[in-house]
Amino acid sequence: MNTNKRPHITELNLSTGKKARLHRILHESGLRNGTAMLLPYGLGFGPGFQGVPEGLAPDSPTDAIRFAFEGQFSAMVLPVDLAEKFYWDYAGELPLILTLNGMTAGPVRSSQPAPQGTVADAVRLGADAVGYFLYTDSPVRDGAFADYQLVREDAERFGMPLFVWAYPRGRFVEEMGGTDSLYAIDYATRVSHRLGADVVVVHFPHPENLGRRTSDNVPRIFPQEAINTVVRTADQSLVIVSSGRDISDEAMVTETQQAMAAGAAGIVFDRALPDREHRAWIPLIRDLKHALGVYCS
Repeated sequence: MNTNKRPHITELNLSTGKKARLHRILHESGLRNGTAMLLPYGLGFGPGFQGVPEGLAPDSPTDAIRFAFEGQFSAMVLPVDLAEKFYWDYAGELPLILTLNGMTAGPVRSSQPAPQGTVADAVRLGADAVGYFLYTDSPVRDGAFADYQLVREDAERFGMPLFVWAYPRGRFVEEMGGTDSLYAIDYATRVSHRLGADVVVVHFPHPENLGRRTSDNVPRIFPQEAINTVVRTADQSLVIVSSGRDISDEAMVTETQQAMAAGAAGIVFDRALPDREHRAWIPLIRDLKHALGVYCS
């Protein structure tokens, strides 16, 4: 049984600016009930990044943003260059989370994402939050933490909520079961919380993933217990969960239900939109919103 309680934004000790902007994402858009469903696009994640099935045209940033607006998502997640070119028509109508660094493409992502923008850019573009990719336990983490600290200081100064995409990387992580293992996700969550993230974005943990450094005597942990652990580790940081792309719609709904039962604040709709026509996504979005709506605050 889970005993986690998702903290309300009034309990997070946020500055006035952070509270106001986070309120717009959680309570003034999407389901407007304290939960969030985010749609990311560009720079190594989100719709259109991977190959497009034959017969379907790739989605443009304009298509993706319109999809988020018409689908009543809580916020769109965009890098600076795409926000400058394509977000204009929806400014003030669809909350924007501006990512300040970008993930690299390819099967192995060992280097820290390159800087792409600043918190001042987010203010200029009317964003309601900033996003930052942090590779915990990677060979370049010390330099990454220094860059992150500058972003955190600016986020405090400008009153901008800070969403941290906590992605574990590195040889030791692989030896402990991989980037989606409970060990890796829990560790990345703890690091992000201690570094001052207002919201931590993580992949759903898979406790069955055990590496060669993991003891053979580790007791079996079920998925609900695993996500309970991660949300509990986040403490006063809100948690947003991504199920990834390589699972079925049914599995994504199940993981969403488990994440919300654990006390998470929402999910990332990290699916490749070109895989289907837009109207074909409606049943999945409806089911996900129902799962979110059960755990309003």
